[in-house]
Amino acid sequence: MQATKEIDALLTLIDDPDEEVYFTVSEKLIAYGKAIIPNLEHLWETTLNDSIQERIEMIIHRLHYSDLSADFVDWRDGAYNDLLLGALLVDKFQYPDLQSIPVIQEIEKLRRNIWLELNNFLTPLEQANVLSSILYKYFRLKGVEINHNCPEDFCIHKVLSAKKGNAITNGIIYQVMCELLDVNARIVNIPKQCIIAFFQSDYDPAIHIGDPQEFIQFYIDTTTGQAFSHKDIENYFVRIGQPAKPVYFKPLTHKQIIQLLIRETSKCFNNPNNNYKQEELKLLADLLD
Repeated sequence: MQATKEIDALLTLIDDPDEEVYFTVSEKLIAYGKAIIPNLEHLWETTLNDSIQERIEMIIHRLHYSDLSADFVDWRDGAYNDLLLGALLVDKFQYPDLQSIPVIQEIEKLRRNIWLELNNFLTPLEQANVLSSILYKYFRLKGVEINHNCPEDFCIHKVLSAKKGNAITNGIIYQVMCELLDVNARIVNIPKQCIIAFFQSDYDPAIHIGDPQEFIQFYIDTTTGQAFSHKDIENYFVRIGQPAKPVYFKPLTHKQIIQLLIRETSKCFNNPNNNYKQEELKLLADLLD
């Protein structure tokens, strides 16, 4: 955006010690939208005052957040809430300049490698073995415990580049692959877990009523790619002292998966310096209700 007298005047007031003046100035700058960012970046580069730089960074962050909120509303209200694109929107909270195309290309390479090994004569378990073999052995995707001190583990593009993710991000990658390859496997709502359930090929949660578990053939641990049996899941519920309710076996919708990803990501920002990010992420999750 080219400089104007009003913008120049507003930029000179960013360092005003009066918080009310600064609030008014920042609101007026934010009203210009993302087009004002080059002006703010130029001011950041030409000032040596740390407090002014922090104020500029906050205004830029708020501009990106405003745009991101609008993008989430568009994603939520779209005819098809693409799971990968939803996860990349979460990434853009921390990396607003993220380019989605390289990530989509990486996913497509993985899809092609898996597709070459699949055929119509494979059983669901054999399909799962192919998927897990390509993802965890050929691609060398590693699973790590959920660690809220590592926000990168919650970013799909970082997981793909580092080949290391937690159960949630690995689970999203696994489900994206299944959807691209027409394999009926989805993340289910098991408490304190993120696992993939392989459903019968004709199962549709929008049509079939009753206990979804009756349509599940087996489960996949998203951190390792290993298969779980129904008995393994029964033992897990015994271990945590909870009954295995039917709702736990219903596939999560794309919106629910992205809400889970956002809420877990928000837990990475729980110190006083970045607590505002936690609140912003909670608001983004609430937008998807």
